[in-house]
Amino acid sequence: MKNLNYLYGKPQSSADYKSCAEDFVVDELLGIELSGEGEHVCLHVIKKGENTQYIAKMLAKFAGVAPRDVSYAGLKDRHGVCSQWFSVPVPIKQHLDFTELNSDSVFVIKQIRHNRKLRTGCHSGNKFEITLRNVSAPLDILSRINAVRQGVPNYFGEQRFGHDGHNLQMAERMFAGERIRDKKLRGIIISAARSHIFNEIVSKRVAEHGLAKTWHQEVFMLSGSNAFFEENISDDTIERLTSGDILLSAPLVGKGDKGLTEQERNWLVPFSAWQAGLAELGLKNERRALRLIPKHLQVKTVDDTTIKLTFSLPKGTFATALLRELVIHRDASKDNLMDSNQDENITQ
Repeated sequence: MKNLNYLYGKPQSSADYKSCAEDFVVDELLGIELSGEGEHVCLHVIKKGENTQYIAKMLAKFAGVAPRDVSYAGLKDRHGVCSQWFSVPVPIKQHLDFTELNSDSVFVIKQIRHNRKLRTGCHSGNKFEITLRNVSAPLDILSRINAVRQGVPNYFGEQRFGHDGHNLQMAERMFAGERIRDKKLRGIIISAARSHIFNEIVSKRVAEHGLAKTWHQEVFMLSGSNAFFEENISDDTIERLTSGDILLSAPLVGKGDKGLTEQERNWLVPFSAWQAGLAELGLKNERRALRLIPKHLQVKTVDDTTIKLTFSLPKGTFATALLRELVIHRDASKDNLMDSNQDENITQ
């Protein structure tokens, strides 16, 4: 993400985040009603310093089921204090008290039955509380808050691309003909490739047009949906944009030119080999919102070098996309993690 364009100019302040687990607090917002009955037990879990897959395996072992039978709404960062929802299949006549697993790093705060397992992406979003330490220029961060409240480029976070961009290196090899047999790894690589192209297209638009100016013809997304349509800018589309009924978008590329503007086709030329590779894999063109708008963004100055931020984001978006418009942020957790177990390090 270092080479991507900034909407509000490069921040003048630097700071550390994730200096300790309590400096990165994430609460998953489930957004659905649980039925209270059924063959799946939904668990609201707080974890500290553990990754999502580790918790899933722990729950599976306790329930006597295969790890693949444990599902969750979204991945959460290892280096933080994060709440998230899991579901475990448990026969109706069987009672398990998952609070027996409670420890210093795992705490089950609620368990309730439901008639189906939780699906990835079934949550509505995440609430963040992030503490920035060793802030070099607090006034620069404070001066950007009101601008950032209006939205930032909806970039995919650097964690999507692996350590030192390893996933993109693998994508280059895969599109050059190397076969990736591991289905899960192949999915990660494909996702990284599409995300990288999306980021580059958004970055070009930010540099040339910002996020507020519309083109004469746009591909709009329906708010709260993956559906999109192409239409000229008009009184009606301006009003719908203002009300939030529709959103400006950028492409997640796949097969064909459907859902691409002429300008986007031109910008995609340097990525033609990757686009062709994604098309061969059967992916269709999709769209993603161009702008990421935080909800309830609040800032608190703790002391001369410490600032606390609280905000909520929709699912599938990245807190680092917001942070990068406020401050040159350094992940301090990496100072204490030199092994290869940096797992997902992602919040979605």
